[in-house]
Amino acid sequence: MSELTTAARPYAKAVFEIAEATGSLDSWSEQLGLMASIVASEDSASLLDNPKVSTSQKIDSFVEFASGDLNEQSVNLLKSLGENNRFVLLPDVASLFEELKSESQGEVEGELIAAAKVNQEQEDAIVAALEKRLGRKVKLVTKIDETLLGGAVIRVGDLVIDGSLQGRFQTLKSNLS
Repeated sequence: MSELTTAARPYAKAVFEIAEATGSLDSWSEQLGLMASIVASEDSASLLDNPKVSTSQKIDSFVEFASGDLNEQSVNLLKSLGENNRFVLLPDVASLFEELKSESQGEVEGELIAAAKVNQEQEDAIVAALEKRLGRKVKLVTKIDETLLGGAVIRVGDLVIDGSLQGRFQTLKSNLS
């Protein structure tokens, strides 16, 4: 776990508690996603990291980058982060917020890393099997990694299912040693 994630956790929890109390989880998801994308852009990074620019100027520029799409609570979060020059935490805050949101809604995000494109029928079967095993709704993100040679690796939280050829070769190698 990175230092940024550790520092971002209290902000994410606070925002989540506010969002849950006000019934605005989806709105906050959008706001945090927008702010995280602004921090990640090269144009804003040089401005936000510039010590010669005041915090209020940074926040005003941030709001301008967002084209006025930030609500008052999001601007307050920016002010809180700006006081300690912690704008860089926003991508981690957004990610942690999404984890908290999914957990509260009984969902979990899984990752399917396959050697080749997976069709919708296969993906649906994997999701159904994971939901049955975990007893929770699973949102699956699919990625292609041709270095796996064949098969797939599934990650859901701490659960890892390695059905890749590369994984099988490693198992065979260790068994033969």
